Amino acid sequence: MHEYSIAYDIFATAQRAAVENHATQVKAVKVDVGEFAMVNPEQVKFLFEVIAEDDPIFAGVSMECRTVKVRTRCDCGYEGDEKFVCPTCGGLPHIVEGKEIVVTKIEIEVNDS
Repeated sequence: MHEYSIAYDIFATAQRAAVENHATQVKAVKVDVGEFAMVNPEQVKFLFEVIAEDDPIFAGVSMECRTVKVRTRCDCGYEGDEKFVCPTCGGLPHIVEGKEIVVTKIEIEVNDS
């Protein structure tokens, strides 16, 4: 179950950002998950919430996953969303977007003092 390690890495990234910025609370974490990332975003979200519930700074945190569609490019010049066969030349296109898992935003609260 690699979803657990992904959820833990997202948690650790948010926790590190919170510590570095002297946060009093982490409010939300937003993540882009590529269509070909081979993970279940709902499972990652659930596991993230389970991991985060033990840390008081994460009380009430929400996690939002946005699906990133696959974008491909072929050596012949084709660019689009065809995943398996280039519609122009019949070759195998390269996936240039849609395999990633990226934390895009961490919302925190800090004291003004």
